Amino acid sequence: MSMKADYKNWMPKGMVAGFGIGAGVSLVLLIVFGLSPLLPSGGLKTGLTIVFSALTILFVFVTLWMFMMYRAFSYDGKRQMSRQIIEGLARYVNIPDGGVGLDVGCGSGALTIACAKRNPKAAMVGVDRWGKEYASFNLLLCKKNAIAEGVSENTEFRKGDAVKLDFDDESFDAVTSNYVYHNIPSSDRQKILLESLRTLKKGGTFVIHDIMSKAKYGEMEAFAAKLRSMGYEKVELIDTTKGKFMTPFEAMWMGLSGSKILIGKK
Repeated sequence: MSMKADYKNWMPKGMVAGFGIGAGVSLVLLIVFGLSPLLPSGGLKTGLTIVFSALTILFVFVTLWMFMMYRAFSYDGKRQMSRQIIEGLARYVNIPDGGVGLDVGCGSGALTIACAKRNPKAAMVGVDRWGKEYASFNLLLCKKNAIAEGVSENTEFRKGDAVKLDFDDESFDAVTSNYVYHNIPSSDRQKILLESLRTLKKGGTFVIHDIMSKAKYGEMEAFAAKLRSMGYEKVELIDTTKGKFMTPFEAMWMGLSGSKILIGKK
């Protein structure tokens, strides 16, 4: 039986389950201390009723939101937003025969593999720190997915840090990334972008998708202009929240407002 790639879910199942358990525990505590005769009527009972009622409502709301996110991102579900985004980004990536591309923050290997499949005579390197926030993503999973997709020969995965990449200047013919940098605690994410672009060869292309809101990234139009002044060509910011990958309403309730692709050539 042939293997099937498992790209997991951008909304970790364990996180959804954790908040669901929190909702259940809060409800039990509400019943025990607020609604049952265990405690006599009075200020303490009233206070506990208010606290556990609020916690139950909060946990239920967050659990439902996460569950809806999980369903939307599922590779096997109806919406399959993750697949749409990955395949949509890969269409921009054209690597010359014999060339090598870099995918920063490769996670489960989805974008790395999609680019490798589109560029079978080139190679892709995926790097990630695989932290505890996304415990289901790891190096072994990436390798298994590459085998399942038939691109193990032209993909490589290794541990790395987007803030300080362990590669020389101008090492790659393409640089890609998807929803990575906004997760990195930083007061200057434009600096992290420049660190990724440092590894790009002259003539190479970059395709970087993230929540590039002003709050997270600063003035991105000014950054695009800065790249043009540095000699980069065809620099463009493409809004992906107006029907390209998602609707404005989806972007709003999912917390993805400001999602853009930064694309161009060095």
